[in-house]
Amino acid sequence: MLSDIHGVLPALEAVLAEPDVVAADLVVLTGDIAAGPQPVETLDLLVSLGERVLWVNGNADRELVEAARGEPCEYEISRWAGERLRPDQVDLLAALPDRQVLDLARLGTTLLVHATPRRDDEMILVDSTLARWAEVLDGVTADTVVLGNTHMPFVRLVDRRLVINPGSVGMPYGTSGAHWALLDSGSGAVTLRRTLFDAAAAASRLVAESGFGDIEQWVAEFVTGTFSDTQALGDFAKAEGR
Repeated sequence: MLSDIHGVLPALEAVLAEPDVVAADLVVLTGDIAAGPQPVETLDLLVSLGERVLWVNGNADRELVEAARGEPCEYEISRWAGERLRPDQVDLLAALPDRQVLDLARLGTTLLVHATPRRDDEMILVDSTLARWAEVLDGVTADTVVLGNTHMPFVRLVDRRLVINPGSVGMPYGTSGAHWALLDSGSGAVTLRRTLFDAAAAASRLVAESGFGDIEQWVAEFVTGTFSDTQALGDFAKAEGR
């Protein structure tokens, strides 16, 4: 399970080279795929994997389509990235489903969304109250729910339902590296994984290859630097309404 790649091609390449990912039957993307410094190259690499990839739309993917079509965009890098997508890539993102459902044997019926089953930009956190979780998951019958959006990995139970956030491949909060999750449908095991890669080399490559105007500042914040999970949880808690 890969989420929130955000167009960081070196991080994606590092994860895809992991032996467990190479051997996986399915590579699942839970949204926010290309909104970042190498949007075109990121989508081309994922498309090259063919039917091994299962796609889910994220709020940043939606924003890229809007930017590509000339609509206002809040984030500069998303506007820039959207303007660089080829028409076939815009069509790909525009057609992505908001959810996918898989039967994963011992993990049961598994619902895949980006943020929550209700919205692609709604906040739900590892420390959200059970009342808040009940509200967000109201009407969901799946045994397992996989979601992303907050860039911080966790696995927790919510009233006998397993909820998994694989974290972010390209813009992790808390610890460096590319974060993802390995789900074994045969055993029912869920493992949060972190792929380390040479951040300095990745930053140099992005600066050389991206073309985004503020790329040096961007890589300093998200590639060679890592935002605090404590700060992120505090900010997101406010967005959640606490």
